[in-house]
Amino acid sequence: MEEKNRKKIQMIVFDWAGTTVDYGSSAPSTVFDRVFTEEGIHLTREEINRPMGMEKKAHIRELLSCESGNRQWMEIHQKPWTEEDVEALYRKFEKTLYQVVAEYSIPIPGVVDTVKELRAQGLKIGSTTGYTSEMMEQVIPGAKQMGYEADCVITPDLTGASRPTPFMLFECMRRLNIYPPSSVVKVGDTVVDILEGKNAGAWSIGILEGSNLLGLSEEEYEKMDGEELEKRKQKTAEIYRQAGADLVINSIRDLPEAIDEINHRMMSREEA
Repeated sequence: MEEKNRKKIQMIVFDWAGTTVDYGSSAPSTVFDRVFTEEGIHLTREEINRPMGMEKKAHIRELLSCESGNRQWMEIHQKPWTEEDVEALYRKFEKTLYQVVAEYSIPIPGVVDTVKELRAQGLKIGSTTGYTSEMMEQVIPGAKQMGYEADCVITPDLTGASRPTPFMLFECMRRLNIYPPSSVVKVGDTVVDILEGKNAGAWSIGILEGSNLLGLSEEEYEKMDGEELEKRKQKTAEIYRQAGADLVINSIRDLPEAIDEINHRMMSREEA
């Protein structure tokens, strides 16, 4: 890699659900709700979404460990949950998600054109996800048919570790021969996306529109009162920043401008 290329962004690593496809990360939220409701445990959308972006067994553990989930489990089963219970819930989750996930592979508005623009600038497009390889086999073809495709797709089962660890992002770097981490930007819609980037020594950008963290469907986003929507965006942006986000953007359409800003920051550091 030429020295001049080491001093500018060379790769964007996107999350999938809630960032590039599946507006609002609806598929996993819907399936978690269905699986836990069948178990007799009723969780709010906020409770379900809070651990979003993690590997799905870890997500189940978080839901069982939260105050409401743990209390309801004890009321129903009269004993603490175990790893066997996690495995059983995960099998139900995996089976249900596998059946519906392809329906949620539609690219979020702006993704196809923005990725095309980024590629025209010579940037590589990596991706990491909390889905397994088998689940992604259902998502990738649908997204590709509608115009979005990543140069590599890294799942937790490929690395043996999920977010917020940096190892999936590192695997993207290895496969696409991109280094150092400071030439990489992680873009996502959850806290663990931001942490993944920061733990890797990369830049991290949080997206508002379509994100799991904002927690709105496309219809809810369009119909919400402007003042209320702005308050929710400000609250979400602050959560991203507290997690260490270098930038927060309203939409993926704003990403090329954000990359320009980061390149400018990198250049300014070199000149300082």
